[in-house]
Amino acid sequence: MRRASTRRGAAAKLILAVLLDAADLAAHRVIGFGVPTDVVLAGVGFLLFGWKGLLQLWEVADGDGRVAGYVPTLTLLALIELRAAGRSSVP
Repeated sequence: MRRASTRRGAAAKLILAVLLDAADLAAHRVIGFGVPTDVVLAGVGFLLFGWKGLLQLWEVADGDGRVAGYVPTLTLLALIELRAAGRSSVP
């Protein structure tokens, strides 16, 4: 039972991460919204994934969003967590 709930939680995080990364992509198309969005999403990433969520801050380094807006950082973290949830709970 533990495995199913762990995978369900990781799958829910994946859905949320995809939505947040889509919002990040849209925010980078509007001048002035990209960097503040990245900072907010780093906080959300920390809440979702712990210290690994702070990897979202690398997108702040790309100030104009030419690259960072196209890299789904939170989605990649969620996929890694989903894979780990499947492996770690195998009896």
